[in-house]
Amino acid sequence: MFITLEGIEGCGKTTQAKRLAGYLESRGLRVAKTREPGGSPIGAQLRRILLSEDYAVSPPAELLLYAAERAEHVERVIRPALDRGEWVVCDRFGDATRAYQAFGRGLQRSYVEEAHAIATGGLDPDVTFLLKIPVEEGLDRALARNGRRSDGEGRFEAESLAFHRRVAEGYDRLAAEYSERIVSVDGLGDEETVAGRLVAELESRIDL
Repeated sequence: MFITLEGIEGCGKTTQAKRLAGYLESRGLRVAKTREPGGSPIGAQLRRILLSEDYAVSPPAELLLYAAERAEHVERVIRPALDRGEWVVCDRFGDATRAYQAFGRGLQRSYVEEAHAIATGGLDPDVTFLLKIPVEEGLDRALARNGRRSDGEGRFEAESLAFHRRVAEGYDRLAAEYSERIVSVDGLGDEETVAGRLVAELESRIDL
């Protein structure tokens, strides 16, 4: 089972991905917890370029770097874990590329889809949870988080409010387009409350 978590900056998906993986492990399941970008050794190197404020990456280069990162991630981490019978919980995947590079950056959707298809070989998540919070609140959370970190990963948080609104709208459109796969979940509230919503949604769809 391949599960992804998506959402705008500051929505809490990284925290909730960890909690969901922990819940699945508590049910006796073998779980591979991973993320994009950075889920593979090469991906970890590309993450520094993609998220660092020190680099000004053009939109086409950004798309192709994400595709390269994903190709390595799928080949080295995700497919092997699935082949071993593990559950994979991934913090961001293809919908992030659609939302950020197609809707946010304005790249042609067909180019984004082609790059994604090459990178994944057709692999799609079984379930995607989209954590929903207001854009302004998400940015406030993300900027506060960045003030506590020293890795310089703030390139996307530094984008305009209009950019982040386009990303959020993109996610909403994707949720409608892929309604059988993408489940929108209220991301407001404390961590435990949001985690409970995710578990309830998962259990309503999958027999654990």
